[in-house]
Amino acid sequence: MKFRWNKKYLYWGMTAFTVISASLLFYFLIFRMDVFFSGLKRLTNILMPVICGAIIAYLLIPVVNFQERKIYYILEDKRHLTLDKKHKKIIRYLCIALALIFAGLVIYSLLAMIMPSILESIISIINDSPRYVQNIRHWLESLLKDNPEWQTTVFDYLNRYSPKVESFLNREVLPQIKQILQSLTTGVFGTLVFIKNLLIGLIISIYLMAGKEGFVTQSKMFVYAIFDTEKANSIVKAFRFTHRTFGDFINGKIIDSIIIGILCYIGTSIIGTPYRLLVSVVVGVTNIIPFFGPYLGAIPSAFIILMVNPMHCLYFLIFILLLQQFDGNILGPKILGDSTGLSSFMVIVAILLFGGLMGIPGMIIGVPLWAVFMAGLKCLRNHELKKKSMPTEESFYEDIAYINPETLNPIPFLKEKNQPKKSQSIEKNKKEEEDQ
Repeated sequence: MKFRWNKKYLYWGMTAFTVISASLLFYFLIFRMDVFFSGLKRLTNILMPVICGAIIAYLLIPVVNFQERKIYYILEDKRHLTLDKKHKKIIRYLCIALALIFAGLVIYSLLAMIMPSILESIISIINDSPRYVQNIRHWLESLLKDNPEWQTTVFDYLNRYSPKVESFLNREVLPQIKQILQSLTTGVFGTLVFIKNLLIGLIISIYLMAGKEGFVTQSKMFVYAIFDTEKANSIVKAFRFTHRTFGDFINGKIIDSIIIGILCYIGTSIIGTPYRLLVSVVVGVTNIIPFFGPYLGAIPSAFIILMVNPMHCLYFLIFILLLQQFDGNILGPKILGDSTGLSSFMVIVAILLFGGLMGIPGMIIGVPLWAVFMAGLKCLRNHELKKKSMPTEESFYEDIAYINPETLNPIPFLKEKNQPKKSQSIEKNKKEEEDQ
């Protein structure tokens, strides 16, 4: 006797299996979150060379594309040469080599110019901390000389906590800096692992940049093979939107932060702020983090300047406030435009959510990730509205009480207030007719 599958029971069984598996997975994620994140961290450490290579390739692909367009324009349009596949491959590897050399020279130049000054500034701050405490003491004495009660309270706190801060800087921070410098120069295991990941990542990035069209083509083929044409088109469109959102945001933020760092160095040099290079690097680097970045960079920088000269700290805070207003209202919109499409509230939610889950990297990439997620929700919402023959424009749903389920017309709030009166009058007329 031939056994026949009943498709209905098979469907029920697969549905039950999927629901049970999803429930178990949800339970595991909620009550075994530490195990999940430890496994995710282990997987990330294993794939770190691939992650490094993907990041390097993603950042350098615009440079490679720019060089290729220039070379193709010179050879094909100006010199009227026909480039075959072999010549294009040679040009591709040449552009990749030039992009890697350019990136290496930029990183080396920045490290050679900035790192020695930054480390010297940090060590100087720690070594001169007793003198900075005395500067703050003299400034407070001159400020509170007409208020002896406040002066006594402030100096009690200062005498109580300044030795602890000085001891913490000398016993904890300074040895850690020296240990970091020693680990970088002697080559400890962590440094070797980092170098190994970086070198393998560079090799992987070369393969990714050389075959980027092939990887994209193969990915599209898999999508169209698995899903129907309409869903596959939506998935390809979603990935294209994700790439555009991440590319515009990250590249724009890097350019914006470099400009802000340079402007900060120029402004602090004019003001005469101490440790201007260190402060400018901190402000420029933290500016990559949206919304909270300027404040994260300005607070420690202001504290460093306060220990040297309190008046310079006041000038610095005023300058940073003006600089961030310029960045938020003029420079940032010019460079970034509306790359994410998120409101300020959604930006804060994204930074808090992904910053809590992933730390500093989450605060940087959280905004474009959240923008992609919200765009997906918006597409799903519009799709469901279209299925119900309802409009997708937001203006249609403004200032309405409800939608008539029969005509699908919006009912404004004013008509809703008058609606009960009309219904009451209709019921009253019906009641009079029944009495008659």
